[in-house]
Amino acid sequence: MDSIIPCAGSLGFMFLILGFGLVMRFINYKETMALAEKGLLKPARFNNNGKGALIWGIIITAIGLAFIIGLWPLGAMMNTNVPFGFGPWMLAGLIPTFFGLALILIHMLTREGKKEEQASPGTGAKSE
Repeated sequence: MDSIIPCAGSLGFMFLILGFGLVMRFINYKETMALAEKGLLKPARFNNNGKGALIWGIIITAIGLAFIIGLWPLGAMMNTNVPFGFGPWMLAGLIPTFFGLALILIHMLTREGKKEEQASPGTGAKSE
Protein backbone atom coordinates (compact mmCIF):
# COMPACT_ATOMS: atom_id res chain seq x y z
CA MET A 1 0.00 0.00 0.00
CA ASP A 2 2.94 2.34 0.66
CA SER A 3 4.21 1.91 -2.91
CA ILE A 4 1.04 3.34 -4.49
CA ILE A 5 1.89 6.94 -3.58
CA PRO A 6 5.33 7.01 -5.29
CA CYS A 7 3.92 5.22 -8.36
CA ALA A 8 1.01 7.66 -8.62
CA GLY A 9 3.39 10.57 -8.14
CA SER A 10 5.71 9.31 -10.86
CA LEU A 11 2.85 8.73 -13.27
CA GLY A 12 1.36 12.10 -12.43
CA PHE A 13 4.68 13.80 -13.11
CA MET A 14 5.03 12.04 -16.48
CA PHE A 15 1.47 13.01 -17.46
CA LEU A 16 2.22 16.59 -16.42
CA ILE A 17 5.32 16.72 -18.63
CA LEU A 18 3.54 15.11 -21.59
CA GLY A 19 0.49 17.33 -21.10
CA PHE A 20 2.70 20.42 -21.11
CA GLY A 21 4.27 19.31 -24.39
CA LEU A 22 0.82 18.68 -25.87
CA VAL A 23 -0.46 22.11 -24.82
CA MET A 24 2.65 23.80 -26.26
CA ARG A 25 2.15 22.03 -29.61
CA PHE A 26 -1.53 23.06 -29.66
CA ILE A 27 -0.64 26.70 -28.94
CA ASN A 28 1.97 26.59 -31.72
CA TYR A 29 -0.62 25.13 -34.11
CA LYS A 30 -3.20 27.82 -33.23
CA GLU A 31 -0.58 30.53 -33.72
CA THR A 32 0.34 29.16 -37.15
CA MET A 33 -3.32 28.95 -38.19
CA ALA A 34 -4.03 32.52 -37.00
CA LEU A 35 -1.07 33.83 -38.99
CA ALA A 36 -2.14 31.83 -42.07
CA GLU A 37 -5.66 33.31 -41.91
CA LYS A 38 -4.14 36.78 -42.07
CA GLY A 39 -1.88 35.78 -44.98
CA LEU A 40 1.31 35.92 -42.94
CA LEU A 41 4.09 33.39 -42.54
CA LYS A 42 5.78 32.33 -39.35
CA PRO A 43 9.25 33.84 -39.07
CA ALA A 44 12.09 31.44 -39.80
CA ARG A 45 13.86 29.92 -36.84
CA PHE A 46 17.24 31.22 -35.84
CA ASN A 47 19.99 29.53 -37.83
CA ASN A 48 23.30 29.25 -36.01
CA ASN A 49 25.23 27.86 -39.00
CA GLY A 50 24.95 24.23 -37.89
CA LYS A 51 26.67 24.73 -34.55
CA GLY A 52 23.78 23.13 -32.66
CA ALA A 53 25.27 19.65 -33.04
CA LEU A 54 28.61 20.91 -31.76
CA ILE A 55 27.11 22.70 -28.76
CA TRP A 56 24.91 19.75 -27.74
CA GLY A 57 27.77 17.34 -28.41
CA ILE A 58 30.07 19.20 -26.02
CA ILE A 59 27.36 19.45 -23.35
CA ILE A 60 26.37 15.76 -23.53
CA THR A 61 30.00 14.61 -23.64
CA ALA A 62 30.79 16.68 -20.55
CA ILE A 63 27.80 15.22 -18.70
CA GLY A 64 28.87 11.69 -19.68
CA LEU A 65 32.43 12.30 -18.52
CA ALA A 66 31.13 13.67 -15.23
CA PHE A 67 29.11 10.47 -14.76
CA ILE A 68 32.17 8.34 -15.57
CA ILE A 69 34.32 10.23 -13.05
CA GLY A 70 31.58 10.05 -10.44
CA LEU A 71 30.79 6.36 -10.92
CA TRP A 72 34.35 5.06 -11.23
CA PRO A 73 34.93 4.80 -7.43
CA LEU A 74 31.77 2.70 -7.19
CA GLY A 75 33.74 -0.35 -8.37
CA ALA A 76 36.28 0.06 -5.59
CA MET A 77 33.59 0.51 -2.95
CA MET A 78 31.68 -2.60 -4.04
CA ASN A 79 34.79 -4.85 -3.86
CA THR A 80 33.99 -6.50 -7.18
CA ASN A 81 36.48 -8.36 -9.33
CA VAL A 82 36.09 -6.14 -12.39
CA PRO A 83 39.27 -4.73 -13.93
CA PHE A 84 40.04 -1.13 -12.94
CA GLY A 85 36.65 -0.85 -11.19
CA PHE A 86 35.04 -0.60 -14.61
CA GLY A 87 31.69 -2.37 -14.31
CA PRO A 88 28.30 -2.25 -15.98
CA TRP A 89 27.28 0.81 -13.93
CA MET A 90 29.71 2.80 -16.07
CA LEU A 91 27.23 2.61 -18.97
CA ALA A 92 25.42 5.54 -17.36
CA GLY A 93 28.45 7.64 -18.31
CA LEU A 94 29.70 5.87 -21.41
CA ILE A 95 26.45 6.11 -23.39
CA PRO A 96 26.12 9.91 -23.14
CA THR A 97 29.86 10.35 -23.69
CA PHE A 98 29.85 8.45 -26.97
CA PHE A 99 26.55 10.03 -28.03
CA GLY A 100 28.10 13.47 -27.48
CA LEU A 101 31.23 12.46 -29.35
CA ALA A 102 29.03 11.31 -32.24
CA LEU A 103 27.36 14.73 -32.34
CA ILE A 104 30.75 16.43 -32.40
CA LEU A 105 31.86 14.10 -35.21
CA ILE A 106 28.67 14.88 -37.15
CA HIS A 107 29.43 18.58 -36.84
CA MET A 108 33.01 18.09 -38.01
CA LEU A 109 32.01 15.97 -41.00
CA THR A 110 29.19 18.23 -42.17
CA ARG A 111 31.16 21.43 -41.59
CA GLU A 112 33.59 20.63 -44.41
CA GLY A 113 30.87 20.85 -47.08
CA LYS A 114 29.66 24.20 -45.74
CA LYS A 115 33.19 25.58 -45.65
CA GLU A 116 33.69 24.88 -49.38
CA GLU A 117 30.37 26.57 -50.23
CA GLN A 118 31.36 29.69 -48.28
CA ALA A 119 34.82 29.83 -49.86
CA SER A 120 33.47 31.05 -53.20
CA PRO A 121 30.57 33.42 -52.47
CA GLY A 122 30.31 35.05 -55.91
CA THR A 123 30.49 32.09 -58.29
CA GLY A 124 27.09 32.72 -59.88
CA ALA A 125 27.33 36.46 -60.49
CA LYS A 126 29.56 38.46 -62.78
CA SER A 127 31.63 41.20 -61.23
CA GLU A 128 32.62 44.24 -63.25
